[in-house]
Amino acid sequence: MRKILLLASLCCVACCTTENVAPQEDQREVKNIIYMIGDGMGLAHVSMLQIEGGYEPTVFDQADNVALITTYSANNRVTDSAAAGTALACGYKTNNSMIGVTPDSVEVRSIIEKAHDKNFATGIAVTCYIQHATPASFYSHLMDRDDKKKANEDFIASGVDVAFGGGRVYFERFDKDYVQTLTNAGYNVLLDEAQLATVEGDKVVGLFADRSMNKILEGRGDYLANATAKALELLDKNVKNNSREGFVLMVEGSKIDFRTHDHETEAILAEMRDFEKAIKVAKEYADKNPGTLVVVCADHETAGTTIVSNESDFRLSESGIEYKYSTLGHSGVMVPVYLYGAGAEAINGVMDNTELSWKLQELIGVKE
Repeated sequence: MRKILLLASLCCVACCTTENVAPQEDQREVKNIIYMIGDGMGLAHVSMLQIEGGYEPTVFDQADNVALITTYSANNRVTDSAAAGTALACGYKTNNSMIGVTPDSVEVRSIIEKAHDKNFATGIAVTCYIQHATPASFYSHLMDRDDKKKANEDFIASGVDVAFGGGRVYFERFDKDYVQTLTNAGYNVLLDEAQLATVEGDKVVGLFADRSMNKILEGRGDYLANATAKALELLDKNVKNNSREGFVLMVEGSKIDFRTHDHETEAILAEMRDFEKAIKVAKEYADKNPGTLVVVCADHETAGTTIVSNESDFRLSESGIEYKYSTLGHSGVMVPVYLYGAGAEAINGVMDNTELSWKLQELIGVKE
C-alpha cells in the first residue's frame, strides 16, 4: 500500500512540474554575427600594426579564440576576392571571377540570404563600392564579377536591410534608375555621408561615393567605424522592434587590399588602423549584447607581404626591419581568423574558408 501511495505522489509531482514548465526558449548561443573581412589582410598586416604600435595591445590580441583558413579557389591555388568571398559567404568553392555560383553555374545562397529568409535582419558596410566582389558575394549570383547591372538587381531582390559604401555611379549608369528603384522598394537612400549620423529606419542604403570611398589618407575620416556603429544601431532596433531572430552584418576593410596591391606601406598601415577601429566598435557591441559573435578574417593575403630584418647578424641589438612585397597580386598562404564573444570557442584550428562559412551558418541555425 505504501508503494502505491509513493508512486501516486511521484506521478502527481511530475504532472504538476510539467504543467508549470514555461515553453522552452530558443537555446541558440549565437543570435547575431558581425562578420568582418580585412580584404587582403595576412598575418604580416596584423604584425605591421603591432610593430608600428610599439607592441602595445591591439584589438587582434584581445581575441577569445583564433584559427587559420585556406583560401584557394576551385580553379586556382591563388584566389581572387570573388571566389574567396563566395567561399566565406556561401560555403562553396567557385572559380576566380565568379560570385555566388558554383563552377558549373549553379546558384548558391549566402549566410545573409539564408538569414533573411529565416527572419534575421541583415546588413553590409564597406569602404569599396557595394557591387564590389566581397560585398556582392553576400547577396548576388554572377558569372562575371564585373556584371554590376545584375549585382544591382540582386541587391534589391535580396532584401538586405542596411548597406553603406560607395557605388552610386553603378546604380545610375544603366537604363534603369536603380536609386529610384531602391526608394520605391522602401529604402531610405542616403547620398551624403553627413546623413549617416541621424538616419533612422528599418531599410537604409548609403551611397557615399561614385565608386569606392576615398583612401583613409585622403580624408575618409572615421567612416568605417561610424558606418559599423550606425549599422549595428539600426539592425539592433530592427531586431527588437520587429521580433527578428537576430542579425548578420558583414563589414569589410576593403582598401587594405587596394593599398597592398600598390605596395604603399604607410597607406596599408592607415587602412589597418581604420579597420581596427571598426573591429573595436563591433567588439564593444558584443561585450554589451550577449549572443553576439564577432568574426574577423581575410578573404586572401595580398602581395606576399613580409617583414624582414635589415641585417643578417642577429647578435646586433637592433637590426631594423623592412616591409617587402613579393608580387603585385595575391598569394596562396593561409590567413587568420579572430573570434570574440558568443560561440568563439566553436571555431578552432586549421580549416578551409568554406568550412568557416558552414560553421557560422550552423551557429545561427540557417545551415541547410
